[in-house]
Amino acid sequence: MKYWNFWVRFVTGLALMMPLGVAQAETTFTRIPTQFIAALATPDAKAGTGAEQWGLWRVDPGPRGVRLRHLEALMASGGAAPAGWQFDAEDWWLEEHGLIMEAPEFPMPPGRYLVTGNRETTTVLTVFAKDETGAQRWELANGATIYDVTHLRCRSARYKPKTGASLCTPAKTPRNDFPIAPDVEMPMVDGCSKQDYAVLFIVGVADETK
Repeated sequence: MKYWNFWVRFVTGLALMMPLGVAQAETTFTRIPTQFIAALATPDAKAGTGAEQWGLWRVDPGPRGVRLRHLEALMASGGAAPAGWQFDAEDWWLEEHGLIMEAPEFPMPPGRYLVTGNRETTTVLTVFAKDETGAQRWELANGATIYDVTHLRCRSARYKPKTGASLCTPAKTPRNDFPIAPDVEMPMVDGCSKQDYAVLFIVGVADETK
């Protein structure tokens, strides 16, 4: 996840000119500085519910992260990271190079987004407003799957204590596991539950979303 913007700069202009199909023919998308979605869905999913559990990083969290070897200094500062975000010992994030990251914004704002995994597919992701139960639907256009628009090199996982008595700390992270390969899950950490998230790049937003 470190310097995620590097992987999308060269495709952004082309992505905004790609045909998006009949359903999006009258939709105008505006290029934006790359944003990043933390998505929960099976790789083959094309639509579903649960977007209220998706997060959004409006800026690249990689350069704003804190290396594991600097954990002691982070804790000595009361959890205040040099980039200005606050570390939460009960709910913390880690990326594939072993950087502790700030949490994304929850939930994912509704709207239509031009998303890519910086491989072959760029398409429209629609995130719907919450229904009466608080659930949010989502769908990808043109038959694309979550796997198609996942950036495989970027890995992201969220860690929480397994029980109220568990000590779940980045200090227990097995540092020799880093960097994490694209086809390998993020490591388990003793005392923690873990949730892996797919990372999608947003390179444009529909004009009505802004």
